[in-house]
Amino acid sequence: MRFKVLMIDVDGVVIVHPDPDGWSANLARDLGLSRDRLQSAFFAPHWQDVVLGRADLYTRLAPVLSEIAPGVSPAALVDYWFANDAHLDHSLLDQLGPVRASGIRLHLATVQEHRRARYIWNTIGLKHRFDALHYSAELGSAKPDERFYLRVEEKTGFRPDEILFIDDKQANVDAARRRGWTAHVWDGTRRLGDLLAGDP
Repeated sequence: MRFKVLMIDVDGVVIVHPDPDGWSANLARDLGLSRDRLQSAFFAPHWQDVVLGRADLYTRLAPVLSEIAPGVSPAALVDYWFANDAHLDHSLLDQLGPVRASGIRLHLATVQEHRRARYIWNTIGLKHRFDALHYSAELGSAKPDERFYLRVEEKTGFRPDEILFIDDKQANVDAARRRGWTAHVWDGTRRLGDLLAGDP
């Protein structure tokens, strides 16, 4: 087996929300905050800067919430968000254990801002199941930008031909393949062992 590291996406792969609307499905009911309003006032204008590490999450979120939901603090929203966006795919994690035991390194390669990256690594405890975490705010670029994959290579020292990558988005997989990584779209319907064995 030529692969030395398995790079794995987080959202949609390791973390899969049972509701198709994701963590904010019940936001209006639970916090009295409109999902659409939060999207238009915060995520649309600010998220790119936050997720690329150019701006702090709370710094951008606080003035938005003071305008659209003054009764909701940034800490309350972030706590709700992170707790409701932490549904681990235990079937996949069970498959990853033997892979790691075989000597293949397990790394996370994900689009995250700093606080949620620390949350999934430390609070959820993925640091106990994976060997490293690479994320957009740390790297200054996000999938499917080629610079994301290049910076992961530079940071880890792995060559493209030593990397197997799984992600739930075709565009991210295509970009990895252009870098020379072996990459597959993951939808949870296949066994990880089949991908490692080279089955198409």
